[in-house]
Amino acid sequence: MNPLKLRFRQVHLDFHTSPDIPGIGADFDSERFADTLVKADVDSVTLFARCHHGMLYYDSARFPERVHPHLTNKNLLPDQIAACRKRGIRTPIYTTVQWDDYTAKEHPEWLVAEETGAPHGTQPYEAGFYRYLCVNTPYRQLLKELTADQLEMIDGDGVFFDIVQPVDCSCRWCREDMIKAGIDPSVRHNRMAFAKRMMNEFMFDMSAFVRGIRDGQSLFYNNSHIGPMHAPVRDAFSHFELESLPSGGWGYAHFPIAALYGRNLGLDCLGQTGKFHTEWGDFHSFKNPEALQYEIYRMLAFNAKCMIGDQLEPGGKLSESVYELIGSVYAQVRQKEAWCENAVGLADIGVFTTEEFSDSRSIPEEMFGVTRMLLEAGHQFNILDTRSDLSPYKVLVLPDRVPADEAFAAKLEAYVRGGGSVIASFESGLSPDRSSFAPFMGVSFKGVAPFSPDYLVPSGAIGEGLPLTEHVMYIGGLEVEAGADSEVLAPVNVPYFNRTWEHFSSHRHTPSSGKYGYPGIVKHGSVIYFMHPIFRQYQDNAPAWCKKLFLNALKLLLPEPLVRHDGPSSMLTTLNSQKERNRWVLHLLHYIPERRSGTIDTIENVIPLHEVGLSVRTTELPLKSIRLVPQGTEIVFAERDGRAEFILPRLDGHQMIELTF
Repeated sequence: MNPLKLRFRQVHLDFHTSPDIPGIGADFDSERFADTLVKADVDSVTLFARCHHGMLYYDSARFPERVHPHLTNKNLLPDQIAACRKRGIRTPIYTTVQWDDYTAKEHPEWLVAEETGAPHGTQPYEAGFYRYLCVNTPYRQLLKELTADQLEMIDGDGVFFDIVQPVDCSCRWCREDMIKAGIDPSVRHNRMAFAKRMMNEFMFDMSAFVRGIRDGQSLFYNNSHIGPMHAPVRDAFSHFELESLPSGGWGYAHFPIAALYGRNLGLDCLGQTGKFHTEWGDFHSFKNPEALQYEIYRMLAFNAKCMIGDQLEPGGKLSESVYELIGSVYAQVRQKEAWCENAVGLADIGVFTTEEFSDSRSIPEEMFGVTRMLLEAGHQFNILDTRSDLSPYKVLVLPDRVPADEAFAAKLEAYVRGGGSVIASFESGLSPDRSSFAPFMGVSFKGVAPFSPDYLVPSGAIGEGLPLTEHVMYIGGLEVEAGADSEVLAPVNVPYFNRTWEHFSSHRHTPSSGKYGYPGIVKHGSVIYFMHPIFRQYQDNAPAWCKKLFLNALKLLLPEPLVRHDGPSSMLTTLNSQKERNRWVLHLLHYIPERRSGTIDTIENVIPLHEVGLSVRTTELPLKSIRLVPQGTEIVFAERDGRAEFILPRLDGHQMIELTF
């Protein structure tokens, strides 16, 4: 099967509509509907078959009781599809999985059960349809019947399954299956491991079911994030959609983490934001145009196609004002996409994700910290897991909590012997039982550091740009001993005492005693180890010295990075390759998210940059030209020591720069 190539300008058209609202589809006009999409340069729209209320939006003969009771146009969904298809607009079809209010009320025995036996999700007297159904119950068979009905009656281009998440479940069926498998269901960790395996099996089962009815359908299972859990089930998907509404709880830091991991899984990726000022279901609201520009252009920069979420009003009419907003951005995407088609991100740094070792659905703090540091410095990197090919990378980063079992330690050691470099921090590199570090790291484990906070004293190359004095490290680290052939780059001084009720000083923590305690940063050949969780610390309160120390370590191991610039840390830089066109495309973005309210970040102003100096490592590739695209403006450049150096006169929001070889 050929991999699906996604379209660039998509809309996800939510339609979660209460059965208590009348006149559903009463204002729908198929020609006006599709023409509005065309005018906004939309080339694919995800339409609704079945929503979280459990309502259907087509005239189902098999499930008439589930058709929305006030659906005025019984052919609403087929008419939407027909009008879009006439204009060349693709139409994947949405169906809900774990949230279905109708089914939850009809079959409460199929709900996910918490360990107390209570249903998981929305409580009886709360508003919302967020009660989770368990797909390990007979509900799975009903879901197949509903999906078969949809596929047989609706001529869509794919299936978007929403809310497909492993959930800690103690329902009768899950308990029985765990006991049969010899698993103790009373232990939460066991239940979560079972839930993940069961959900993976469900996705493979459902994909085989769909393909058996209508092969060639696109297939996606949404759980609001793309991460290491998706690697084992990649073949159940046709592509990946990276749901990430910055104002809807994801924040602006989420999308790069998902994109820099997801783009390496071998399937086309789609970024997904919303037109909403806040989040899904925010009717009659409008995202600031500058914020929408940044979110969409950032998708292009990270090799993702674009999707904007909207919600159709009950009458079935699209908001002209919303599609003027969407069209204002998609008109620009249409001009830019030639430099984004089949683009592959270039990277000389690989960062291992700590999600691989976590039971939580939340992204670990250190992943935000390391991603922020690297993006703020203009470095080019991918996010990896322990199964990844390491050969493309000059430096690997193990942020704070990446354990090294025997197999992974051997893989890293072979990488280092082959000329690669490693930066590790805190517990990274420790064996899973926390007894010892991998030998290639050049440090031995002594235990938890006895003082916290303590004080790094950087000097020489590792302390470049920092004053030669003590720097507080707020979060406690590990005490290590440097090997005989290792070099201590920065020692740690300890405080007079730890702050306790028995002895304390001042408001927050005890000052340094000036006495040496233990090694803080250790270099062993091409491996640098930080004893502190510097990446979690940066996410917590962003000490500039933590970032500077890390970037100095990178500079020692990677003196010639792919990209350098003299712009501010608020400038985003990505470098992509279009190999078949013999060119690289450098993306620069300068938009600054601000916390303008108590709850969300947004963007209201685009602040231009002038005379930005840039340097790209081209090594021995014969560079022919550098142009601003899509404008076509030629840029004068100089080649020195394997690098192309040039100046961008002005950066207004987003600029692509083409390097042709």
